[in-house]
Amino acid sequence: MDCFPLLADGGFEALHYFADRESGLRALVAIHSTKLGPALGGTRALATYRSEEAAVVDVLRLAKGMTCKAALAGLPHGGGKAVVMLPKGRFDRARLFDAFGRAVESLGGRYVTTEDSGTSPDDMEHVRAQTRHVVGLKATSGDPSPVTALGVARGMEAVCKHLFGGPELEGRRVTLLGVGHVGFALAGELHRRGARLFVSDINPQNLEAAVEAYGAVPLSDEELLSAEADVFSPCALGAILDDRTIPKLKVKAVAGAANNQLAEPRHGKVLADRGIVYAPDYAINAGGLINVAQEVAGYDRAKALERAGRVFDTIDELLTRSKETGERPEEVADRMVEEKLTR
Repeated sequence: MDCFPLLADGGFEALHYFADRESGLRALVAIHSTKLGPALGGTRALATYRSEEAAVVDVLRLAKGMTCKAALAGLPHGGGKAVVMLPKGRFDRARLFDAFGRAVESLGGRYVTTEDSGTSPDDMEHVRAQTRHVVGLKATSGDPSPVTALGVARGMEAVCKHLFGGPELEGRRVTLLGVGHVGFALAGELHRRGARLFVSDINPQNLEAAVEAYGAVPLSDEELLSAEADVFSPCALGAILDDRTIPKLKVKAVAGAANNQLAEPRHGKVLADRGIVYAPDYAINAGGLINVAQEVAGYDRAKALERAGRVFDTIDELLTRSKETGERPEEVADRMVEEKLTR
């Protein structure tokens, strides 16, 4: 795989490969930009990457998204991301993340990591034993999922303001694809706001928990994609909006916590052509990043929650400018990011 064209075309600063024979570590760290400050982004640990090429594509997409997310949220950080390709079979998880911590330390602070899909505050404690360039620790901010969920709920309220004339979620039908850490926390936020929830998840336990806690209606993935609702909220892995799924949607908006929801950039236009308002993922799901960025500055829970609540203002501005200019929301968001990076 020829990586240099990918890095040059995407404006990336670096792509680092790390390996450790004793622990079985195979990791990638992508740094998209440090223009606004040290690159900040989570570590995704999965055993499902089909190939090294798939892992490279994933980490690059995610790192660029973190630059956009940090810029729109007004954070003094650039974008970076890591992926750990988990070993097959049994392995020593503590040793693996000790080795990854040494890898992060070798970057000298240009990249600050935290948890993401497949990692936890426990994993970050092992990373912390090797480097100070890690956040999302148990003693400080901990699991960022609840703050991510708060931001998404506030962003969804901004979407409703533009679609229905008011931000209230009372009685709104919301389909949630994925009720894991963030999705379950989001279900709680929406339930408290009076939304009617329809949920699906590959994990039956997650599904059962959402049904019991929030009175959600359980559906299969296919049933959920074609269900009539006000808002579709993708909260699992990315690339869910594609040529197969978009035609099934019977919703007025897409507003969810997943990263990289559009399988390809052109799918933003496909949504718009169907009259579906899209809240750009890196704009609406910034709450978790805001939370861990506050930890870098000196953790204050109240400040983190207050700043995550401002996601409402970000989505409100995006949709207002979209109406005024005729550009799609994701085009407006990209332009706003470029304005901030240029300044």
